[in-house]
Amino acid sequence: MVLRGNGLNLATDHWSSPLAGPDRPEVVLLHGGGQTRGSWKSTGQRLAAAGWTTYAVDARGHGDSDWSGEGDYSSEAMVRDVVAVAKSRAMPPILVGASMGGQAALVAIGENPGIASGLVLVDIAVSPSLPGVERVREFLQSGLSGFTTLEEAAQAVAAYNPHRARPPKPDGLARNLRQRDGRWYWHWDPAFIGNRGPGGETHQHRRARGRRAARNVDVPTLLVKGAQSDVVTAEGVLELRTLIPHATYVEVGGTGHMVSGDDNDAFTAAVLKFLHDLG
Repeated sequence: MVLRGNGLNLATDHWSSPLAGPDRPEVVLLHGGGQTRGSWKSTGQRLAAAGWTTYAVDARGHGDSDWSGEGDYSSEAMVRDVVAVAKSRAMPPILVGASMGGQAALVAIGENPGIASGLVLVDIAVSPSLPGVERVREFLQSGLSGFTTLEEAAQAVAAYNPHRARPPKPDGLARNLRQRDGRWYWHWDPAFIGNRGPGGETHQHRRARGRRAARNVDVPTLLVKGAQSDVVTAEGVLELRTLIPHATYVEVGGTGHMVSGDDNDAFTAAVLKFLHDLG
């Protein structure tokens, strides 16, 4: 199915739940930069089985969503898309955002009171570790020229995530790659990264905006951190919990920045507990 962002169509997977009553908000899953909605499949299925109608959305320029004709993949554009999706639901949804998706959800809620009824932030901070952010950027840039085989792509992922057990076959990566002219490319618009990194905005600008937004977040909030994340530090967690004092916090052992991919069972269990506590 398709949900409408801010001027673009956003490809969406949908898991309905017969257990969800008319007064229960839906859950919207927002992936990180360079990923696709496919990364949420197991989580979406489990949330629906537990009674939560769930949507996983491809961000603009990612997966099967529209590419921006102007190459606008700024954080502002991502925020506008999240606001549009949230406002399209019959009641304010619960937003679950990883990395880029979490940053967009945080700002969207902080700057637009009433658009959501809950927030789950997956390994994000308003002041992330710059070396960790740079390592993500280098990983994304390394794939711009494509890969000869899926195995070559798997090796690149393993180099970025050395703590994650490699699957016996790399075939699962095909959902995040597309083949062109005999090479495999990540399934996102190269303009998303270019030579300036996602959005091309300064760290200082994003941090200041994130701090302002976080102070205004008044919905139940959960921060999930990967224990081995090099993007979110203990100081980053403390800052975010100071800005959002009502937020609860879970650290998932044995996981890095890509928490849900490193240990989906533990991650989804944390989200389900948060949802259960919401009622």
